Amino acid sequence: MIFDGIEEHGVEQVVFGSDPTTGLRSLIVIHDTTLGPSLGGVRMWPYPSEAEAIADGLRLSRAMTVKAAAAGLNLGGSASLIIGDPGLDKTEELLRAHGRFIASLGGRFIPVNDVGTTQADMETIGLVAAPVCDRGDPSPYTALGVLCAIRAALEVTDLAGVTVAVQGVGNVGSRLVGLLRAESAEVIVADVVADRARGVARRHGARQVPVEEILGTPCDVLAPCALGEVVTRRTLPDLACRVIAGGANNVLAQPSLARELGDIRYVPDFIANAGGLIYLEEQLLGHDDDRATERVRKVGNVVADVLAMASDGRVTTVEAATELAHARLAARRVAGNGWWSPDRPVPTYSLDRRQ
Repeated sequence: MIFDGIEEHGVEQVVFGSDPTTGLRSLIVIHDTTLGPSLGGVRMWPYPSEAEAIADGLRLSRAMTVKAAAAGLNLGGSASLIIGDPGLDKTEELLRAHGRFIASLGGRFIPVNDVGTTQADMETIGLVAAPVCDRGDPSPYTALGVLCAIRAALEVTDLAGVTVAVQGVGNVGSRLVGLLRAESAEVIVADVVADRARGVARRHGARQVPVEEILGTPCDVLAPCALGEVVTRRTLPDLACRVIAGGANNVLAQPSLARELGDIRYVPDFIANAGGLIYLEEQLLGHDDDRATERVRKVGNVVADVLAMASDGRVTTVEAATELAHARLAARRVAGNGWWSPDRPVPTYSLDRRQ
């Protein structure tokens, strides 16, 4: 049964780790390393069963492969799951044990924080494994990429007078609001934490609406920046926007919903929110923030390419973006099977601070 899921998702490797001393029970799913070593989040969650953890890892790792490939990165996709309650079970010793597990893969997996883990946790893992994404905050770069995606979707160079409804004003959403207001866009905000939305609205001169009203609020752009599955068969009739482009993952409850959006132009989430991943690769390569910013601004170019591919209606933007990613993977496979090939230079990711 496990192998059926692995084959269905096209996964290269699933590795299980256990450490009785610390109570560690974890797994690492490496989906694809055709373009480079795989990068993925370390998620700590009290999964009810190992099967549910595996299913989550398969889904997350495949999504990361497509995102990295479509963004033009020399990275593959992966995911790591620690089974446990981060509020009760997380200890420095457990994180170090997981770091040793990661180190045993010889650089095929590069971890970054995810649900249930923090940047400080990555620093702990980085004491025994390398490379590790444990420096800097990718949120501003995710927000910048979304801004560029919105411009490209609207085919404008600035957003003065454009109305954008931002759903969720956490790390990414609040930064996006600031960028939008800096271009004189009209911004509407909502968040499940009403006080957070109120503070962002006051700080940036935005308008707040209740979270249950944001999807039906008339606007030019809906920017989901919270949890996924925003567009469902239930919410689809309520949408009152021309464009959907945001920082959230899995905005569509099912990819097939892209065909039911009518005149709404949808920027696939793994294109719109790729700025943070681009920043992480730049960090791993040791480049400065200016270089990262320059590359993130090119998210708009990718969006334009995807929209052009989908302009005749034969494919959706989701299908076009996925095709773009798969074409890049296929071209690399034809040129040489993977980043470890003897005739292919290996990217230099040298953030090694092990002790």
